[in-house]
Amino acid sequence: MATVFETRLIGNIGKDAIVKTMERGVIAINFPVAHNKNWKDKRTGETKTKTTWINCTIWKREGVNLRILDFLKKGALVELEGTPYAKAYQQEDGSIRTEIRLNISKTNVLKAVKSDGFILDDIFESDSCTGNDENFDSSLDEFTIDESDF
Repeated sequence: MATVFETRLIGNIGKDAIVKTMERGVIAINFPVAHNKNWKDKRTGETKTKTTWINCTIWKREGVNLRILDFLKKGALVELEGTPYAKAYQQEDGSIRTEIRLNISKTNVLKAVKSDGFILDDIFESDSCTGNDENFDSSLDEFTIDESDF
């Protein structure tokens, strides 16, 4: 029986997307997205926020249109769909770090940001931003990314 494990995430990009060229003509577009959970502390009445960072990757083939990079800028509000996974690695000091990652299959830029940091009012939604096309590589087991990719 087939299973499905997909996640929908709406959040703000934490820094401009970085492009890495991998083996066999595969391109990884990496960027972190912040998810904020807000709640009211019952004891103090104070509003609190917890931010979780999710490292996101869009996979493309070499030579495809990378127009999406114009919109994956720090501060942009994005809606993403993809397959989540956790990765653990050992840091230089010997401690183990675990992070949440999301392999993106669909991207929707809800509020774009210009290069100079100003937010644009128009909503950008385009098939050129989705990973659901012939350029999306779903065979992610063949590729690895380490912390230097972010």
